[in-house]
Amino acid sequence: MLFENIKLAFNAMRGSKLRTVLSLLGIIIGVASVVAILTIGASASQSITDSIAVGGLDMITIYPSYGQRSTGIFDEEFSDMLIRDIDGLEIVLPQNNSNAQVRNGKETINASVSGVLSEYGSVLNLEFAEGSFFSAMDNINRRQVVVLGSAIADELFPDGQAVGQYVSLFRNQAKSYLIVGVLESKDATFNLSYNNTVFIPYNTYTQRFARATSVGAYVLKVKSGFDTIEVSDRVTEYLDGIVGTDGYNLFSPASLAEMANQITGTFSAFLAAIAAISLLVGGIGIMNIMLVSVAERTKEIGIRKALGASPNVIRGQFICEALTLTIIGGLLGITVGALLSYAVTNLMDWSLHLSYTSVILALGFSMFVGVFFGWYPAMKASRLDPIDALNYE
Repeated sequence: MLFENIKLAFNAMRGSKLRTVLSLLGIIIGVASVVAILTIGASASQSITDSIAVGGLDMITIYPSYGQRSTGIFDEEFSDMLIRDIDGLEIVLPQNNSNAQVRNGKETINASVSGVLSEYGSVLNLEFAEGSFFSAMDNINRRQVVVLGSAIADELFPDGQAVGQYVSLFRNQAKSYLIVGVLESKDATFNLSYNNTVFIPYNTYTQRFARATSVGAYVLKVKSGFDTIEVSDRVTEYLDGIVGTDGYNLFSPASLAEMANQITGTFSAFLAAIAAISLLVGGIGIMNIMLVSVAERTKEIGIRKALGASPNVIRGQFICEALTLTIIGGLLGITVGALLSYAVTNLMDWSLHLSYTSVILALGFSMFVGVFFGWYPAMKASRLDPIDALNYE
């Protein structure tokens, strides 16, 4: 019976092609809009997350305020306090930054100088075009070695082969540093431009380069299996109790990514809800074509009833016809929405992340529309009196 009803539905659609196409347009546009909006939203969210993830979604950075740096709280031992008192931290790395001139021969450029421990390169997954990061012994012995960001290396050594050569760092006085590594190009995070930074051992920075007595920043790595946002909340609570809310700034890529995803998700859902209105408009079109179909086939209904067809059979025939229309429209709409999503994400240079939830939601809603708006015409057809139907002109 089901296959017979589907066959009758296709025969009815072929009998009035233009009317069928016009009725399908509302469903196609509605489904395509929902799929495209949710897919583009998901792709935008993933693109934002990928950009933020450059800084490490399992990383937290603490920046002590200038007023707190002279209190003696934010020193090197504070790293050990954080590891001891806060569950979920794998390592805490102190970091100091300042600006200096970097010279190679006659070429001089301005750059950021960052004093870090030897673990910094592996913790932040830094990749190298040449050489490697400096060692723990370089830090212990306060050696004057340096790792160059890619932009600085390209400027000072356009012919390559920077490793093994020397550059001079100018702050209060010029000092010569041996180049041990050159970083691959890496997108800037919200707190550091890797390409325009030179890295030197932390002890070299604090005792030979800038004579720093306090720590300018702490880079925290969260242990695997721990939620970064929960650990970040614990760090915030811990710092509030020590220096107050104005004593520091805390940056967590994971928190920023979650906030960005919530914003794009809410906005996408809002737009998708608006787009779904067109599905209701398409449903009205389906109801219209079904009412016309009932009117045109009144005699056919009368004959079927006279031959013993029950109201349930007649009702099932017209509901099946409405469902067939909306399923076809839904599938075409999914195809159009996917193509539109591909075009937009390709134009914006985002990776495409097809929202399967939107596909299921849009197709399911279109089927609901078919049943909802096809029910009244089907009921009307099933209640026709066979004698009146046979005498209908």
